[in-house]
Formats: sequence, structure tokens, C-alpha cells
Amino acid sequence: MKKIQQLIFTITATAFILCSGCNKDLLDVTPPDKLSSAFFWKTPDDADKALTGLYNYLYASSGGYATSQFTVFAWDNFTDDSYGQYNYGGGLNALTSGITPQSGDFVYSYYSNCYQAIAAANSFLANVDKVLSGDQLTKYKAEAYFLRAFHYFWLAQLYGNTVIFTDDPFKEDYKSTRAKSDRAEVLKLVLADLDLAIASLPDAGYTNGHAVKATAQGYKVRVLLFQKRYAEAAALAKEIMTANKFSLFANYAANFYKPDQNNSKEIMFSVKYQRPNILHQDVAISVNLQRWKGEQGTQDLINEYEAADGKDTASSAVYVKGKPFENRDPRMRLTFFFPGDTKAQGWPFTGALSIATPGKDSWTAGYYAVKKWLDPSLTDPDYGTIDDNDFVLLRYADILLMYAEAQNEVTGPDASVYAAIKLVRNRSNMPDLPAGLSQAEMRTRIRHERRVEFALEGIRYFDLRRWGIAVQKLDGFVPNPLQPTIKTKYKANYEFWPIPQTEIDRNAPVLIQNDGY
Repeated sequence: MKKIQQLIFTITATAFILCSGCNKDLLDVTPPDKLSSAFFWKTPDDADKALTGLYNYLYASSGGYATSQFTVFAWDNFTDDSYGQYNYGGGLNALTSGITPQSGDFVYSYYSNCYQAIAAANSFLANVDKVLSGDQLTKYKAEAYFLRAFHYFWLAQLYGNTVIFTDDPFKEDYKSTRAKSDRAEVLKLVLADLDLAIASLPDAGYTNGHAVKATAQGYKVRVLLFQKRYAEAAALAKEIMTANKFSLFANYAANFYKPDQNNSKEIMFSVKYQRPNILHQDVAISVNLQRWKGEQGTQDLINEYEAADGKDTASSAVYVKGKPFENRDPRMRLTFFFPGDTKAQGWPFTGALSIATPGKDSWTAGYYAVKKWLDPSLTDPDYGTIDDNDFVLLRYADILLMYAEAQNEVTGPDASVYAAIKLVRNRSNMPDLPAGLSQAEMRTRIRHERRVEFALEGIRYFDLRRWGIAVQKLDGFVPNPLQPTIKTKYKANYEFWPIPQTEIDRNAPVLIQNDGY
């Protein structure tokens, strides 16, 4: 296998750890200076600053709100759930023009930021024992192992075969090379790091933005499910459930805005924002979603929501033809606005915009404006509006549905599968699933449940890919029935995204592009 040069960074020791958005050549740069990490690692306070720096990579961006990483809802623009008319994250271009090595936005920024974050974690792990010892050292290293695993998992999901780099970047021979590893080896490292994290992270609830034991366990469930190691995934998810540290928040919508997010025992990991110092870049979430309509739900997603009695709209006894937005799964109205909505339905605008109307204020006819992530106390969000909603990356609802999925693959729809799904559905006042479902029928129900439960949370794209149905669902998909000639594009080679062309050019001929690009 071809070799690629090791990951080198052109920033000093302190900036290396604290920087959250440096945009540097990742693979072929000799540092212009070599300020030793010894200048930084002097006191325990340096460890606190450095650990904060590792979490700062969750805020990384490639230049603005439109391309900020972990702006989770932008991922739905890569799917059949949402239309991104302004190309936030690159989803519009990806689905209409395709993904290429020249693609920017998420295609470039996740590659760039993940490797910077990994190098920072490596430096942290190599140096933190200079200033800490005992239980505090063990805990801090566990957090760094979790964050390194977190970023390597993103690389494995998106780019597949990639470089494994675990050494202190400041003690490397900058002229050496190392081989690409295949995705299985990357995932092996991810699981090893998660196990180290699980062994030493606090066995407690998630409160202050720092990963806890269940955070790492939850991500390990995701990795195992990604690998189709269903029995192990089910067992670990069950362990989280039995520990009883987390539970579903009674108010589904309140998981997505402050201050209610602070009280949710459902949130297991998130990108934490806090007024006045840590706010969303450029504009508030409410401006992006509700004022600009940067993400809009597709009719296909709206059709996915069941009637309130748990049946499809064709066979429901409560669905009224001609009133398509009434008597539906309550999560539908907690996620989107509909034509004719007013303040009574939470519509935030007043005056000439006081009635929700497609075709007005950036709302494209044929789609649906997003309500999820909106602070219900806001009125007329616009430039200058401030919100500090946390981006939720892992919820307990996901643990329940991952358990149901994995257990169904192992045993079929046993009582525990029904029980896990019941918790999620009943929280939203949806009835139980019918008894006697086959394994295949339950698989379909679980996939439905994931789609409606996690709409606009950045999960759908990765579900479609790991289920092996992304091409089927996304290639040739018509996002808007009012514009039937516009179809999306998704090719089989997109399962491994291309390495950004800038990195190929900087490191030719040792860095080889992924197949199909």
C-alpha cells in the first residue's frame, strides 16, 4: 500500500493545543519554528487549558457558520430529509452536483479538523503526565482517549482508509513516511481508545460538557453497530440502560434549546455553548433555520410521519384527508412549521410575517420550515439575535433505538426490543407497535423510528450509509415534488469520501486518492 507522510502541523505548542480552527496543510509541512512543548507543560493549570483546547475542536469551522463542523442539522441536507438552499455544509452541492476531491465545506473541513484534533490529543497524552498524577491524570487522559476516538471514528465513517497517527507530533521525524491503514485498523484503534476511556471516565451523568463513562459507551455502541457486531452492540447498550444514569426527557423539543437543555438527563454528549463567551458563529441558530430557512424538510420526510393512531395515513382512522398536518405523530409538529401556523403553533414572527406562508421570507414552496432547535421565547429572530443552544451529538433515545436495532438483528423482535421502542414512542404519545412483527418488519419499523425521532439531528446520512441503502434512497431522489426535474445524486463510491485535492497535491506521489475520484 502506498505511504503518505505523517501528519505535521505548523503551529507552536500552546497554539497547537488551544487552536480551534487553524487551516493548515496537514500532511507535508515542516514547522517554521519548533517551540518545545516544554515551554507549556509547567503547572496543573496547563493541563486544564490543554484539555479545554481538545474540546474546542468541536467548534471548529472552515470559515463561517455555513460550514461550521458539528452544526448537526446541516448533515440532513446530505439526505432525503432536508433541502439546503444555501449549501450549508456543502449538502446542496453534494446532492445535486456530486462529491469530488475539490469539494469544500464538510468534505474538506472534517478531514482537516479531525486530524488537527487528533494531533492535539496525541500531544496531550504524551505530555500531561508532566504536570498531573493520580486519579486526575487518569481522568484527563481518559477524556483525551475519548476525543481521539471520536475524531478517528468520523474519519473512518467518511473517508474509510486513512492514516493512524498516535505519536507526539513534536517528537517526530518530519521526513519519515507511514502507510495508510484500512478502515478496519482505524476502527480497531477507535475501540481500543474507547475502552481506555470507559475504564476511567466518571460513572456519572453528563452535566458540564466533559465526556463521562456512558458517553464513551454510547459511541462504542455506534462503532459496533457500524461494524455490524450486533450482539456486542446490544449488550453494551443494555449496560447503559441498566446503569440508569440517563433517561428520556419528558419534553422532546426541550432537548434542543436553552435553558431546558441544562436539565435534560437524555443528553449524553453535546457541543456546549454558553453566553456571553461561546455563541454560534456569525448568526443564531434561529436566524439560520427560521429566518433564512437554510434547512427545510422534504415532503418525503413529512410523509414518513404516522397518523396519531400509529397507522399510515392511508389506513388511519383519525387522519382526515385534506388536513394533512393534523392528527399526526406529535414529533412532526415539534420538528417543522406548516402553512398557516401562527403564534399558537410557535411561529416566531409577527407583523406581515405573522402567518407561516411558503414563498415568503426565504421559504421555498414544497418544503417545510424547521421548528426544532428554536427557542420558543424568541420573537422575530434576525441579525443580532443571540442564542446558545448546544448541538446535541448523542441522546439516550439513540441508545434505546440502537439497542432495539442490534437486538432485533440478533434475536428478532423479542420483548426487550418492543420495550425499548415503546419508551421512545410513548414519550411522544405515540401508541405501541403492533404485536407479532417479523424480524424484517421490525427492522423497517426501527428505521422509521430513527428517521422521525432524529430528524434534523445529523444522523440520517450515516444510518443510510451503514444500512447500505444510501444509493437506493438518494440517487435520483426528488427533494421537491413541485420541481420534479431536480434530482439528487449519490454514487456507490461516496461510501468513501475523497481525500481533499489540496492534500493530494501537497503530498504527491505518496498520498493516493480513494477509488472512484
